[in-house]
Amino acid sequence: MDQSLIRNFSIIAHIDHGKSTLADRLLLFTGAIDERKFKNQLLDDMDIERERGITIKASAVRIEYPAKDGKTYIFNLIDTPGHVDFSYEVEKSLRACEGALLVVDASQGVESQTVANYYLAIDNNLEILPVVNKIDIVNIDINHAKTELVEALGFKEQDIQFISAKAGIGIDTLFEKIVEYIPSPEGDMNQPLQAFIFDMKYDIYKGIIIYIRVVNGKIEDGSRIKMMHAGREFNVEEVGVFHPDPFKVKGLSTGEVGYFTCGIHEPREVQVGDTVTEVARPAAQPLPGYRQLNPLVFCGVYPVNSKDFMALREAIEKLRLNDPSFVYELESSLSFGHGFRCGFLGLLHMEVVQERLQREYDLNLILTTPNVRYRCIPKNGEPFFIENPAQLPDSSEQYKLEEPFLEVSILTPVAAMDQVMELAKRKRGSFVKSEFVSDRMRVVFDIPLSEVIVDFNDLIKSVTRGYGSIDYKFKGFFSANIAKLDIMINDKICDAFSCLVSKDRAYEKGSALVGKLKDLIPQQLFEVRVQAVSDGRIISGAKVKAAGKNVTAKCYGGDISRKRKLWEKQKEGKKKLKQIGNVEVPQEAFLAALKI
Repeated sequence: MDQSLIRNFSIIAHIDHGKSTLADRLLLFTGAIDERKFKNQLLDDMDIERERGITIKASAVRIEYPAKDGKTYIFNLIDTPGHVDFSYEVEKSLRACEGALLVVDASQGVESQTVANYYLAIDNNLEILPVVNKIDIVNIDINHAKTELVEALGFKEQDIQFISAKAGIGIDTLFEKIVEYIPSPEGDMNQPLQAFIFDMKYDIYKGIIIYIRVVNGKIEDGSRIKMMHAGREFNVEEVGVFHPDPFKVKGLSTGEVGYFTCGIHEPREVQVGDTVTEVARPAAQPLPGYRQLNPLVFCGVYPVNSKDFMALREAIEKLRLNDPSFVYELESSLSFGHGFRCGFLGLLHMEVVQERLQREYDLNLILTTPNVRYRCIPKNGEPFFIENPAQLPDSSEQYKLEEPFLEVSILTPVAAMDQVMELAKRKRGSFVKSEFVSDRMRVVFDIPLSEVIVDFNDLIKSVTRGYGSIDYKFKGFFSANIAKLDIMINDKICDAFSCLVSKDRAYEKGSALVGKLKDLIPQQLFEVRVQAVSDGRIISGAKVKAAGKNVTAKCYGGDISRKRKLWEKQKEGKKKLKQIGNVEVPQEAFLAALKI
């Protein structure tokens, strides 16, 4: 294929600025999808994406565009997520492209993830085409969004495209601008094959479907290939592109984006970021891989039924195929038996992984309270990381704890500046700097990760009436005053609720957990005591009264001693039950603990 006719580009933007709608419109415009088969969020093929109205996985599709110059161009389009928890998906996708459409909502203007994705594209040496979307909204100030793109990000006014993806306005002009503005891919067809893997997914019939971008050479059906990092060799069984459904082709040449299968059913045999080459004529060296992301949030994942452990293990291995930012290792718990300690990029990422495991693999799961990773520096010994409260050294040992901090960038209207500053300080944040971005303020704080991951974004949206947005990046580990918080149920520690918290917040969180568990634990035949323990002392407690049973209902009149005998017998029975009985803790209690 003529490389000069290929255009590889991604659509990047802040969350809800119209990426998926624009991808749908581009497909409709070129006839890649029939009007009868069309549905919103066409490239979002997971139920959870449709229900939440967000993109979680990047999607690749090939469309053909007959341009006004008489030539037919091949567009390889990759739709990407907007939420900060899935920025790794954006990073993977940009490596397969030469350009990016930076979409901005005309009513919202430039937001924090717009800026973050802009710099991500700059780091990958991409040509960035600015696109102002939703221009059909009544009484919209289009010039405001245009001014922000020019002043804040330095775009030329003549390059900005104005469209409405929903109404189809300006799409034909946008196509012509893509042909003119985004460069064709470089590379040499006659060089040995070099293709990098930017995504994968599991198919029950074909095995692992591997998404690639061919940088040099070509890959053909039936050829013998080698994964350069893994060192394994395979026979190519099928090569294809997405139209948007899989469509077989004879081969993929330099600059093209597509997929291949080679009968791999074992997830450990292939990894994202590896370089594919031919066995007969191998490349001299592999292409640069992806940077390894460190997870920010950790929690235990256990099957409700211990018999499902092997099914959970298989499901996690398959899920990690197309989500390398999700990590896991084996773990055991006194309360739940065998499970996995899993690492995520944020709480939304954790919720999505949990829902996918439950829906796609029909598993019933329990998740323990999420924790961040702390660094422990003993007085005599090597520093190590603590991902589980059980790993915290005994209080008799001398050590120093450090917690992870984020550099949080908040974009806010000037009127909400005071509330934002107050909120950040309440979250133990320390002010770094502030600057004007057009008519808004960009404020930067250093805030502990544990304070940001739960509800910080929601609170910012609340105090700024929806106009504020945040972006963050990992800054490092800094000294912290941390305590272990345990929940005891009838004098037994329930390790699922154990967590590490700031000593200043231990009482607040302990009281909230005890109060929630008191409401959610059903009445037993004996009294249940729920207590929060920190630093070896009880800081909060509550009781769930025993379920009442009227043992004297059958008695009528007569001597009171008969009733007393029955009451004594009941009391002894409850005492015995209390010694041997296990308290039933419903799954809602674990879910409620995640939200505290």
